[in-house]
Amino acid sequence: QAAYLNGVFLAIQQGLPAALTSLIVGLQPILTALAAGLLLGERVSRPQWLGLMLGFAGVLLVVLNSRSPELGTSWGLTALLPAVIALIGITLGTLYQKRFCPRFDLRSGAVIQFAASLLVTWPLAAAFEPRAIDWQAPFIFALLWLVLMLSLAAISLLNLMIQRGSTVSVTSLFYLTPAVTAVLAWGLFGERLGALAIVGMTVAGIGVWLARSR
Repeated sequence: QAAYLNGVFLAIQQGLPAALTSLIVGLQPILTALAAGLLLGERVSRPQWLGLMLGFAGVLLVVLNSRSPELGTSWGLTALLPAVIALIGITLGTLYQKRFCPRFDLRSGAVIQFAASLLVTWPLAAAFEPRAIDWQAPFIFALLWLVLMLSLAAISLLNLMIQRGSTVSVTSLFYLTPAVTAVLAWGLFGERLGALAIVGMTVAGIGVWLARSR
């Protein structure tokens, strides 16, 4: 919670293009597969490795389709480092949970996780944020979405999947995020959905299917 979400938001705030940020954190399934064999004893088959590589290739194609002039802007280590911390944070968090606490009550577990995140986030916010809030409708909607859909619903679903499946099969589903985002952006905001994105979605889907196969 603290490392991944704060890292992603901070990287974008510091000027790292959203497309590049998504590519960096998109390395998570591959990094998880590399570590799962050493830390969890999970065997990753050749078809699964092929699926992971195809999934990342699909993500790359979707991101290239949606790239903007922002990719040409300059950014430094202060923007790149938070994205790398986000990648390491969600990878280690997933592996730790699968190894030491794969099953727990979602309600009490959520309280503990949010409280631990608060201990990290609150001092940072108090030190670096202006603490001025403009209570407008877009901000309220974004806040409710982050709290209800991302922090509660999505994290709870992730916890359930970690309980029931291998870390490789679970994290491979993250490859579908850019594809789903591109479809939603096309349907809701009229953004272009080109042939490159459609090919990328297909490749990512095949990759996820292979990565989740046994």
